[in-house]
Amino acid sequence: MKMIPRPFAGFLSAVAGSLLVVGVFQLTMWGKDAPANIKTSSTPIVRDVKLGTSFAPVVKKAAPSVVNIYSTRIIQERPMRNPFRDNPMFRQFFGDQFPGDGQPRSRKEQGLGSGVIISPDGYILTANHVVTGADEIKVAIGDDGKKEYTAKVIGTDPQTDVAVLKIDATGLPAVTLADSDQLEIGDVVMAIGNPFGVGQTVTMGIISGLGRHGYGVNGANGYENFIQTDAAINPGNSGGALVDAEGRLVGINTWIASRSGGNEGIGFAVPINMARRSVERLISGGKVTRGYLGISMQDVDANLAKHFSLPDQNGALVNDVLPNGAAEKAGIKSGDVIVAFNGKAIADGHDLQLNVSECSPGSAATVKVIRNGAPKTLTVTLAELPKQFAGNSGEPMDTDTDTSKMDGLDGVTVADLDQNARQELKIPDYVRGALVDEVAADSHSADAGLQKGDVIVEINRHPVQDADTAVKLCESAKGDQILLKIWRRSGERGGTHYLSVDNTKKDAKPK
Repeated sequence: MKMIPRPFAGFLSAVAGSLLVVGVFQLTMWGKDAPANIKTSSTPIVRDVKLGTSFAPVVKKAAPSVVNIYSTRIIQERPMRNPFRDNPMFRQFFGDQFPGDGQPRSRKEQGLGSGVIISPDGYILTANHVVTGADEIKVAIGDDGKKEYTAKVIGTDPQTDVAVLKIDATGLPAVTLADSDQLEIGDVVMAIGNPFGVGQTVTMGIISGLGRHGYGVNGANGYENFIQTDAAINPGNSGGALVDAEGRLVGINTWIASRSGGNEGIGFAVPINMARRSVERLISGGKVTRGYLGISMQDVDANLAKHFSLPDQNGALVNDVLPNGAAEKAGIKSGDVIVAFNGKAIADGHDLQLNVSECSPGSAATVKVIRNGAPKTLTVTLAELPKQFAGNSGEPMDTDTDTSKMDGLDGVTVADLDQNARQELKIPDYVRGALVDEVAADSHSADAGLQKGDVIVEINRHPVQDADTAVKLCESAKGDQILLKIWRRSGERGGTHYLSVDNTKKDAKPK
């Protein structure tokens, strides 16, 4: 046996959009194919610390554009079943006609949300979760809500929680769309909607945060770049307007963070720039298509920045490159760090995902990477994001493969990848390396995230062919960190990931 040396070894989101029903690449630039009757204004708001005595003029300007949305779903209920139906003694008397069996029933489930008129000819923007699964949608317009229309769903984009409706009407009071990229923390905003069905309500607050993400409210592959506000948002507000101090639409209210289910001062809205990119494609084509780089990536921490000779922790580290994908055709390689996309600096993987999502399939983009410490600019032609882009995490399986402990990564036992191990763990033939059979819980390797069932494919940027190679590379490793590239199965798929492991003795005392 061989031993790897020591170093290697409440917050609940409540959907705000339904009172009775609980209710991540490019798109073309958002002015190019917009319907001509959508009004926009890109002028920054006047930031004056002197507040007036009333926002009534702003409300009068924006409120008529906000509507109430009522959705109806038909729920099919399973019929009641006689508990004695499966008893053979009773079946001989009653056959299939059992007394007490109920008949199939259906019931209506009502939902309530809000929406915003974005064009005089009847296009309405709302949150996807307000209308998803609805069999009938009604839109009420006006202060008294007596002007009611039946709405048609033009299209939905669950990945951003956006939906577009259309009613048969003209001359409607359409809102003006602002440029949400110009928002700043501290700007005054107002939320307009129909919370709890009490009627149109206006609440005021400020922009509390920008670029909020990582909540998973739009699904595993959703796009999140939320505006956070302390303007009160409650159930029924979803799909309603978040407007600036000039009454221009800056966001679509979508969800709240709450322990009680009601407003606790942490509400979120989809930025109107993000929503508009989806709206334009839904109106023009009925669906949203996004470009696709064809990579897996991770964020850069301080240790990885040192390993890859980076000046800071900005950028997205490329783990895997899809064979014959857009990135591979452009020359992007595993280990590259993408630091700019189309001339815009990239902070992390989420930032890159959003930037790519703003491009259309087939469009060309410039990608600046840092490779072996040197900058390089490449041009990539984006593919189209596949419809199925989800993966589930899986647990590694046990194997009976002969194992070796490694000097240099204490507490880590590795083995060669034989066919038995490949079949049991479903490791593709193209994956080469050393199989991790054991990781001590108190080791630096465990602290770094190494797991049983991982395959070590590189150590300090050198390829690993087998367990012996892994041991030798770890024994010769210098410095206080060891860079590992590992392959890990995730659901039906797998991918690579970089780990930086402390290369000091776990029990070493500080000098």
